[in-house]
Amino acid sequence: MFEKELKEALATLTKGGLIVYPTDTVWGIGCDATNEAAVNRIYELKRREDSKALICLVANEVMLERHVDKVPDVAYDIISLSDKPMTIIYDRPKGVAKNLIAADNTLGIRVASDKFCKYLITNFKKPIVSTSANVSGAPTPRGFSEISPVILKGVDYVVNLQRDSSNGVPSAIIKLSNDGTVKVIRE
Repeated sequence: MFEKELKEALATLTKGGLIVYPTDTVWGIGCDATNEAAVNRIYELKRREDSKALICLVANEVMLERHVDKVPDVAYDIISLSDKPMTIIYDRPKGVAKNLIAADNTLGIRVASDKFCKYLITNFKKPIVSTSANVSGAPTPRGFSEISPVILKGVDYVVNLQRDSSNGVPSAIIKLSNDGTVKVIRE
């Protein structure tokens, strides 16, 4: 089952498609973070302005370093010491779709801790977008059963794993600026 789902999700991402998938936080909508057209489809599906930046997931710190101009040293401590999923907003992202980057030239990135996500991103060899599987303004679904039919019909593939579990807790978000400023966005 795991291998089949991994293969189907990879095939969908490779073709520029959208997936709904379980993450280390809430169920997410994902796509190739380097594909501008796919990122645009997520904004349209969520009915979200593209001025509200999305985040992406990477498989490990090596991939993180490939997509951020300079990872502040403190980021490595935060990633390894955090007891819950931690999204960090970095200055000067690179190698991702332009419409994924916020107006202030930042991007929220999380090193995935979920087994399926890590395997998916590692095999895809590129970051993937991760945004909650809801229409903008609607409540974040705490489990698969709470995902709107609009979202499920609007994607190209729905991963058939962990549908009975409910994480329901979004990641913490902090902003690490290259000038040393640290700002907590969401605890």
